[in-house]
Amino acid sequence: MLLVLAEELHFGRAARRLYISQPAFSRQIRRLEDHLGVVLLERSTRRVQLTAAGEALLPRVRAMVEAADQLREAVRAEAGAPAGRVVLGCYITALPVITALAERVRARHPGVEVVLREVDFVEQTAALLDGRVDAVVAYAPMPPGIQTLPLATERQVVCLWEGHPLAGRTSVALAELADLPVIGSSPLVAPVWRDFWAADPRPDGAPVTYTGHATTTFEGGMSAVIQGRGIRFVSAGCRELFPRPGIRYVDVPDAPVCTAVLAWSSARRDTPEVAALRRAVGGMVGRGRTDPNPRWWHTEHTESKGD
Repeated sequence: MLLVLAEELHFGRAARRLYISQPAFSRQIRRLEDHLGVVLLERSTRRVQLTAAGEALLPRVRAMVEAADQLREAVRAEAGAPAGRVVLGCYITALPVITALAERVRARHPGVEVVLREVDFVEQTAALLDGRVDAVVAYAPMPPGIQTLPLATERQVVCLWEGHPLAGRTSVALAELADLPVIGSSPLVAPVWRDFWAADPRPDGAPVTYTGHATTTFEGGMSAVIQGRGIRFVSAGCRELFPRPGIRYVDVPDAPVCTAVLAWSSARRDTPEVAALRRAVGGMVGRGRTDPNPRWWHTEHTESKGD
């Protein structure tokens, strides 16, 4: 009350700010003065002014209010802290960015177990929706019912069998790949995700054909590519993450950039576990950068300065 009155220097305005009547406000200030045994205010019909004692007391009152606010926030944070464990899904658990994210959660919530679970292209959405994992680090796009927080962008490349005539090129256009079938994905993979990673539809409207495979992992797709059965579009970071004999990665400049994300079920957005992961992601892997970065997952790119 004293802080508000010191700002307004008017009993009526101060009372309105605190949603109480002016008489009740005046009585509370009188009780404070009686309790302290000093006069805090000089009152007149025209103005209200703090006395020397009131001015001296003001910094201490302000410090007490700030301390109370901090205590309240600490209690709220503790009440909303995850209990037991947080389960994070990802394609590869050994990535430095995954380790860094887990460490940030543990640092903020000591005693909480962070469980890392590898997921495939089906589980990256199914495990979110049925609650087996709290969130996943994966590639967009995600189907309805799942929310995301972008981490980084990358260029797309095409995986080709090393014996293919285009495999020796440094780059190809989507139009040059029109006659090559895309390695098929499991029918349980989210259609919006499957279509994006097949460049389907193509910019010129050319139809996309698929092999009869029902792959759910990077490795499954790579195996089919090595056998010369078709092509697979992947993120540029796969050059370093999945070097394979018999595979060539070729740039596709006119393919849309892809986005790595933290994803969670919309229905569980405000659970303590998801909230802890969302907070931990803040400041990581150059969030806010628009330039594609194929090494966003590496240690040197995982922390922003000052975080």
